[in-house]
Amino acid sequence: MNFRGTIIFLAGVLFALGAGWAGFPRVINRTQPQPVDFSHQVHTDKAGSKCDDCHSFRPDGSFTGIPTLDKCAGCHAAPMGTTVAEKNFIDRYVTQQREPEWLVYARQPENVYFSHNAHINRGKLKCERCHGNQGTTNTLRPHLEDRISGYSRNTMSMDDCVACHRQDHREYSCLDCHK
Repeated sequence: MNFRGTIIFLAGVLFALGAGWAGFPRVINRTQPQPVDFSHQVHTDKAGSKCDDCHSFRPDGSFTGIPTLDKCAGCHAAPMGTTVAEKNFIDRYVTQQREPEWLVYARQPENVYFSHNAHINRGKLKCERCHGNQGTTNTLRPHLEDRISGYSRNTMSMDDCVACHRQDHREYSCLDCHK
């Protein structure tokens, strides 16, 4: 192989690696918007809601997760504001008594058990510790799903959990989450 051939070969390899580096995440991940244009900021600032007003615990201590339509309809049977998003929500879901098909950010592998109760009630952690500034956002981030595993790419990784557990000297409590 001559020098020119080597340069062309290396350029091709670099191009293929670059295309794979840039293209692979787009091929393996699927991005979808949430069904409702929801603003946490409107609910926290204007309505004075707190996280646990909508995301609460059942009597057995399990986490309810995404609120059901009846919780939303309690305030939104009629428009409270003038936004198009609220009007669309009422027309599409509240009036028709149809649950929004929320895309779940935090789907965990089958061998992982995560307890919000252990972290919020017993551990006294604030929601922001894991969820960041979600309560101050005007829109929900799009759902990013790994097409192969079906798991959300929006959720925290095990490295995030381990880093937090190390701070609290609980890094050897693997069986608390891995069942």
